[in-house]
Amino acid sequence: MKAKDLRVLSKAELSEKLEGLKKQLMDLQFKRQTGAEKPHMFRQARRTMARILTVLKEKESA
Repeated sequence: MKAKDLRVLSKAELSEKLEGLKKQLMDLQFKRQTGAEKPHMFRQARRTMARILTVLKEKESA
């Protein structure tokens, strides 16, 4: 998801997406032990989390 798409969302929606991504990342880490099928998902989830946190900080300071 791109940052411009995230800027349209409210703080509550961003927080929900962040929690969902945290759960997804945790699930991926559990699957890693058995041999994750899609290792690129780790990087994608972490980057999206960082984008969400950046947008939340921008909204906080504005």
